[in-house]
Amino acid sequence: MKSLSARLLVLTVLFVMLAEVLIFLPSVARFRETWIADRMTSAHLALLVLESSPHGMISDETAQEILDFIGARGVAARHDDMAVSLMTSMPPAVEETVDLAAEGPVTMISEALAALFREGERIVRIVGPSPRDPEMQLELVMDEAPLNAAILAFGYRILLLSLTISVLTAFMVFLVLRRQLVRPLKRLTWNMIHFRERPEDQSRAIRPSKRSDELGVAERELSAMQTTIREALTQRRHLAALGTAVAKINHDLRGILSSALVVSDRLENSEDPEVRRIAPGLLDAIDRAVALCTRTLNYVGRNETGLDLKAVPLAPAVESAGFGLPNGARLTNRVASQISVFADRDQLARMVGNLLRNAAEAGASRIEVSAEARDGNIVIEIADDGPGLPPRALDNLFKPFEGSARAGGSGLGLSIARELARDHGGDLSLERTAADGTVFIITLPAMEQRQA
Repeated sequence: MKSLSARLLVLTVLFVMLAEVLIFLPSVARFRETWIADRMTSAHLALLVLESSPHGMISDETAQEILDFIGARGVAARHDDMAVSLMTSMPPAVEETVDLAAEGPVTMISEALAALFREGERIVRIVGPSPRDPEMQLELVMDEAPLNAAILAFGYRILLLSLTISVLTAFMVFLVLRRQLVRPLKRLTWNMIHFRERPEDQSRAIRPSKRSDELGVAERELSAMQTTIREALTQRRHLAALGTAVAKINHDLRGILSSALVVSDRLENSEDPEVRRIAPGLLDAIDRAVALCTRTLNYVGRNETGLDLKAVPLAPAVESAGFGLPNGARLTNRVASQISVFADRDQLARMVGNLLRNAAEAGASRIEVSAEARDGNIVIEIADDGPGLPPRALDNLFKPFEGSARAGGSGLGLSIARELARDHGGDLSLERTAADGTVFIITLPAMEQRQA
């Protein structure tokens, strides 16, 4: 009984049998009514024969034959103040009287069911109108045993017929359900187990059928989910390989840059004035390259360093982050001088700088930064006049290597900026984007909030 097929088969048999029981009850009651009606009709005809005989008299032998044919001990009728009876001897004592005119559907069903289980010999009197002439009231005195035996035989026939119909119906329903429901469900279950073993194997993904019902929808949704899982696993594997490669490259590159830094230190002591002039810029560029390698390595390996949180004036940090923007973009810094945030100075500049460079590289010619205190936080608004974010970037916003708004971009800028904002206890969100520009919102805790 653990399989769905077996349960469906048993439930179908039970439900069909229940339906047959509901049909059986009125059927037995109807059989009893018909059986009694046949005897009443035969009694009416016998009395008509008696009335048509010379002097209304027949021999005892003929009367007994008629009573045996009817199955009664005696018959009587009343019609228009006339009474006619047919019997050969005084009938035995009557144990129960059945008034057909007083019986309702419930009484007929209960009497029919009682006849199925009643034992012993009883003499009953049946009173009711003649089926041939409702004006004639008939009275039959008869043995109840033949009626009980007939009802019992009818019940056995109905039972056998019900069992046969139930089994045949259940088998046909079972075959249909097995083909239309159970087998597709087994296919779905087997495919999920098979796919779980090797989700990266494309051949193990289910091939949806053309069914338009719920199972067809389930197959198509399962296929789409498996495709999404397989692509995610493939991307994760690629990212893992990329992270390993980046870690190795950064490790070696940091060594190379460290060597270059040692050489650059000597350039500061050069007697050539031109060399001494460009040496600080070279040293600064190498320092930034080393820092970039370290930050990239930390991002790939998730080796987050602790933040040096302190009160940082926001306006100078924005000004520093916007120095030397690409494509000639101009920064308008509208941050009030008294606004400070509780943050890591370098990471704050990195966070804002990523957003400013993204806007400039996306085609913005003017970028405006403003800030205000709101609900215990500092809300920084970065608005540009660029062409807006394309649909692909919106669908994958803040996802590394997917959310870039330009060809060749990695999408790391927004991802890193959002992670840094959340590391500070704030957040980064897209306020709006359209053809006339884009607005990002950075929320950071105010100094007083962190000190509290």
